[in-house]
Amino acid sequence: MIDVFTFLFTICMLSIVVNLGISLYGVLYKPSLIKKIISLTIFSDSANITAIIIGYVRWRNPGEIAPPVLLNPNPTLEDIEEFAKVAVDPLPQALVLTAIVIGLAVTLFLVFLTLQIYRFYGTTDVRRIAKLKG
Repeated sequence: MIDVFTFLFTICMLSIVVNLGISLYGVLYKPSLIKKIISLTIFSDSANITAIIIGYVRWRNPGEIAPPVLLNPNPTLEDIEEFAKVAVDPLPQALVLTAIVIGLAVTLFLVFLTLQIYRFYGTTDVRRIAKLKG
């Protein structure tokens, strides 16, 4: 019999994969630049959630979890082994924070470019822009 955590983890990962696929479709096939920016933002957020879930240790060890902090100033080997079993990896969290900041800057830049394109061409449709430009 499948446990509840594995079932929820499977549903969560499946929904993230579907979300990634739909947002990638929006980036590649939608003609509006605004829809492309929204799809790119959703894609970025889904990738960030995937990185956080991969860094979460509970799926490896369904026991207790703990933050990555050692409370004992002079840890023994047993303390370190126990810490390694229950601690959440902080690296994916740090990378996701960095990705959020970079994603925000890129999104603002793309919104600015889209606004300038709209002011210059009067549309955000990529097909019409190609015809007007070409």
